[in-house]
Amino acid sequence: MEDSVLCNWTNFRALLAIIQWWGFNVTVIIMNKWIFQKLDFKFPLSVSCIHFICSSIGAYLAIKVFKIKPLISVEPEDRWKRILPMSFVFCMNIMLGNLSLRFIPVSFMQTIKSFTPATTVVLQWLVWRKYFDWRIWASLIPIVGGILLTSMTELNFNMFGFCAALFGCLATSTKTILAESLLHGYKFDSINTVYYMAPFATMILGGPALFFEGAGVVEWLQTHESLYSALVIIFGSGLLAFCLNFSIFYVIHSTTAVTFNVAGNLKVAFAVLVSWLIFRNPISGLNAAGCAVTLIGCTFYGYVRHKLSQQPPGTPRTPKTPRSRMEMIPLVGDKLDDKV
Repeated sequence: MEDSVLCNWTNFRALLAIIQWWGFNVTVIIMNKWIFQKLDFKFPLSVSCIHFICSSIGAYLAIKVFKIKPLISVEPEDRWKRILPMSFVFCMNIMLGNLSLRFIPVSFMQTIKSFTPATTVVLQWLVWRKYFDWRIWASLIPIVGGILLTSMTELNFNMFGFCAALFGCLATSTKTILAESLLHGYKFDSINTVYYMAPFATMILGGPALFFEGAGVVEWLQTHESLYSALVIIFGSGLLAFCLNFSIFYVIHSTTAVTFNVAGNLKVAFAVLVSWLIFRNPISGLNAAGCAVTLIGCTFYGYVRHKLSQQPPGTPRTPKTPRSRMEMIPLVGDKLDDKV
């Protein structure tokens, strides 16, 4: 009886974790698009900078004031040699995501974001000369095919937005690959990651945001109607972006890897649906089919990753399989892709 109650509570907690993760993630994406499209605040660098400022303050309060998580001590030298390079890639990842939202619909951006597994595998193959099981390569075919179909049939296609989203995938992949070496020895949770990286990211992005968008932001502040409500939405998106990190931390500890993968792909479909209901951007039948094929490919990729990770150490190898289980880590930011 007790085992049954415990199982039900575990399942309920996992479901609750997934729902609140979906909620924060989709809300942040929709709010950012609303800021660019409805509020006419067309300054993605400034929006990203506001997110980093809010995340820096939130992480400080969570660790230093409320002591939700203990602070992980980092050597001063490592902050510059390890944390700073990671912060730069972390910054580029978020900035490019917001930049793509400025020019293309949420549905298209989210579909391109699903390209990350392919870019990570290819980068590891090219740079580190790693070998992967043929099933890994096979799972990338529907992902790449779905992206191509979606791109060719996107009615609101914008080359600059497309390139920003694509380079965002490369930034995510690079962040994941670098994390294993640069952060070796430090077992960061999501809050400590933000605590150390967000201030660096703010410094990195603050100068370019001020130089390229400063005059435009000042003009917007002087001419925009309903300024108070607009600023509430803009800074609210920064607050929710920080809350998203809590939701990721919660869902990681409440679900299995397979559940997380499936939930992540369903989250993309949910974000596409919600964005269409709000912004009513036209989506053709082939475009929707391309998105569906991509998500199916991502689900298959996650399944293959899980099956290969369960192989016993003595499993016979072939020239195309990884030489060690460490070569399978990391392929994607497993459970931390949605950090803001």
